[in-house]
Amino acid sequence: MKEAFGYTPSWLQWPRYSSFFVMYPTGISSEVGLIYTALPYIKNSDLYCLRMPNKLNYAFDYFYAALLVLAVYVPGSPHMYMYMMGQRKKALSKSRKSD
Repeated sequence: MKEAFGYTPSWLQWPRYSSFFVMYPTGISSEVGLIYTALPYIKNSDLYCLRMPNKLNYAFDYFYAALLVLAVYVPGSPHMYMYMMGQRKKALSKSRKSD
């Protein structure tokens, strides 16, 4: 609505910047859980893996890529959550000042 009309109604502003309190932990935990659950299947199958030697002279192992994603995602999620809290505070304080 903001892009179309140039403003966001206050009744829509609060849910827009507050729904992440529930959605982020739910999404992060489900994504991490699904990747963790899929790790044995990924390791046993060579799906999406590129083994050497090949024309590209490049190797890729999907199992280790999934582990790397978990290694970055789990410690990075508090940073993303705190960033969203800052954005929420900034956006909701702007809307209070303009009211």
